[in-house]
Formats: sequence, structure tokens, C-alpha cells
Amino acid sequence: MIARLFTWVDRVLELLPRPLDPVRSIKVKLGMLLVGSGAAGFTYFWYATGWLPRTTTATAIALALLTSQVLAHGMTSPLREMTAAAGSMARGDYTRRVRATSRDEVGELAQAFNKMAEDLHAADQRRRELIANVSHELRTPITALQGVLENVVDGVAAPEPATLRAALAQTERLGHLVADLLDLSRLDAGVVPLRRVRIDVADFLDEAVKRATATAAGTGRDVRFRLRELPAPLTLQADPWRLHQVFANLLDNAARHSPTGGTVLVAAEERAGELYFEVSDEGEGIPLAERSRVFERFTRGDRAAGGGTGLGLAIARWVVELHGGSIQVVDLPTTVRSGRGGCRVQVTLPRTAPIRGEAA
Repeated sequence: MIARLFTWVDRVLELLPRPLDPVRSIKVKLGMLLVGSGAAGFTYFWYATGWLPRTTTATAIALALLTSQVLAHGMTSPLREMTAAAGSMARGDYTRRVRATSRDEVGELAQAFNKMAEDLHAADQRRRELIANVSHELRTPITALQGVLENVVDGVAAPEPATLRAALAQTERLGHLVADLLDLSRLDAGVVPLRRVRIDVADFLDEAVKRATATAAGTGRDVRFRLRELPAPLTLQADPWRLHQVFANLLDNAARHSPTGGTVLVAAEERAGELYFEVSDEGEGIPLAERSRVFERFTRGDRAAGGGTGLGLAIARWVVELHGGSIQVVDLPTTVRSGRGGCRVQVTLPRTAPIRGEAA
């Protein structure tokens, strides 16, 4: 009952003007609050009794002001710290934190401020890493392409097919990187046009395997791709182009990290209304502690010996989550663990779940 009464009073007070807004110090406001409250009490006392002790009144007002200043110091210090920390953030320093020990609204505000500072620091760190990684990824093919062209212009190398193929390979690498960065910008925008159609899973995976085989042959990788026979006909409502991005990245990643003569296995099955896709290679595998990080941007780790932009798996996760699914690195079956090792990536897609983030 009392809580409801105070709630009703707060709603009424929100409609009234705020007489203390011009005062620029919360400590002074608290002092005025105590003095005003005391004055109201003394006024009622004087009205009810007909007399008011002057010395006692002045002493009570002085003690109220002194007490308010002492108590208000601890109440307002987090606000002053937040003001100083906000100024530091404006200058690019996101390391300052506010002491949050109180349990009132100011303490909650201080905790929220610290959480915001941590998020901004992490975002700024990712931005710096993104700029550094993009610069590095762009510099490598540009430097190689520039070297090839300078050799041709200076007459050191003749414009033979082998030289032109080297230049074309670097140009294609630049094209792939730019395409990945464009997809990354769409990911950050959060709105992507998806064109869902009914997909025959067997035909879709067969085409993905054929494309991966042609790509591996073109790059000189001695890797075999094998599609395990599906236990039953499967269909899926999804965007085929976006899903091709997922499996192209997964198959290319598996091929780059497979040993010479290795096999990349692709499988699919349905469980409880969801489709489970798996891409397995016979490479060195991914340590358990790094499995969640491989889907972050520009994360390549020790498995990156074959190159790559470090964006493929991040884009694959984005597309899968856009379809309402999930992607993760899972353990190999027990029967395979004692063999050549390897990595096993599992993609889970709901057959009928709505796609999030789709443009109207």
C-alpha cells in the first residue's frame, strides 16, 4: 500500500516543475532539501504551538547543512568520477573506471557506466584490429601484384602466361578480399536481402563439392572431396547464394588445412526437424580453447598456413545465424580420433524457422 502511494506521488511530481534545476551542485540541492524539509516542520510546529525557539532553529538549520555536505560527498563522488571518465573517453582513453560501491540508483548508474566503458573499449580495440588487419591483407597482394607488373614494365620478366597467371591470382585475391569486406559491412548494417527458395539438399551439396573440387584443382591442391550419401531426400527453404558462401568457405578452409592426398568429407542428415551438415578434414585439427575464436573476424590462428583473409568463417557464421541456425567446431567421432586427426565443423539449420535480419 505504501509502495503504491509513493509510486502515485512520483507520477504526480513528474508533472510539476522542478524548482531546484537551476542549482548546479547536487550537494547544495541536498542541503536545500534538508533545510526546506526542516523549515516546513518548524513552520507546522510554530503554527500548532504558537511559538518557535530562535536559537534552536538556527542551530538545527546549521547542523542540517553540515550533515548534508558530509553525507552528500560520498553520494556525489561517483558522479564526479563519471564526469572525469567521460572526458577521458572523449580523448580516446577507455581504461578509466568508476568506483561503484553504493547500492542505490547512483551505484547502478556507476555499474552501467563501467559496463559501457568496457564495451566501448572492446569496440575500439576491434576497430583498431580491423584497420590493421585490412591494411595487412590489402598490402600483401598489392605488393605482389606491383612486383609482377614492375618486372614486366622493366623487361625483367616477359608477359608470358605464367607471369600473367601470377598477376591474375593476386588480382583475384584482392577481389575476394573486397567481396568479403562488403559482406562484412552488410553484416554490421544488420539488413541483408535474402531470397529464399526450396533447395534440394543433395543437389545443393553435390554442386558445392564440384565447385570446391574445381577450385582445389586450379590452385594445385591434392585434396579429394567426398559427399556421403544422404539417408533420405532432404529439402530446405533458404537463400542458395548465401548458403553457397557458407559451404564454399568451409570446403576451402578444409582443403587448405588437409594434408596432401587427404579427404574432405561432407555429410547431411535430419534430426528432430533440423538439418545437420558436417564438413570434416584430415588436418591437424583445432585446439578446444580456440574453437570459438575461429569464427571471429580475421582470426586464422595456427591453421592459416595456406593463406586466406580470415573473414570466411566469420561470414559463414553470419549467414548461418541469419537463417536461424548455428555453426560450431565439434569433436570427431570416437572411431576417427585415433586416426589422422582432423577438424569437424557442424552447421545446424532449422527447416522452417524464419530468417532474422531480412530486408523487407
